[in-house]
Amino acid sequence: MVAGAQNARRGEAGLTLVELIIVVTVLSILAVAAVPVVKLQIKRAKEVALRRDLQEMRRAIDAYKDAADKGAFQTKADSMNYPPDLQTLVDGVDVQTKHLRFLRKIPIDPMTGTTEWGMRSNQDEPDSDSWGGQNVFDVFTKSSGTALDGTKYSTW
Repeated sequence: MVAGAQNARRGEAGLTLVELIIVVTVLSILAVAAVPVVKLQIKRAKEVALRRDLQEMRRAIDAYKDAADKGAFQTKADSMNYPPDLQTLVDGVDVQTKHLRFLRKIPIDPMTGTTEWGMRSNQDEPDSDSWGGQNVFDVFTKSSGTALDGTKYSTW
């Protein structure tokens, strides 16, 4: 009976090497399967941030132009009432007794990690990737990457 009790204790001692290998293998397979899902979620989050930042800057450009069109402040004659650069939207302009700002800060491009954005003036070609410098009519990312929907980020 003493020998039987020792065998029972050995069976309860823990995992065998085979069981441990199976558990590690299953966990490895699950981890490998999770990596693409996590990468996809990260890319999707960056795309959402890029769309939000582009909309914010475009709204600020439109607000600047609307205020200039209404005669709230003077702009250069060849600017067509668009801002000369993005920093002007942050610095703001003086409107009578008020200081009017259009952006709190230039957003960081989530695709490039910098505040360097591609800009187009309304004198540039619509698909131009170089800025003429007359004014800021539109902004785009300088990233050459492709979105989940197959379009280039720079065309957004």
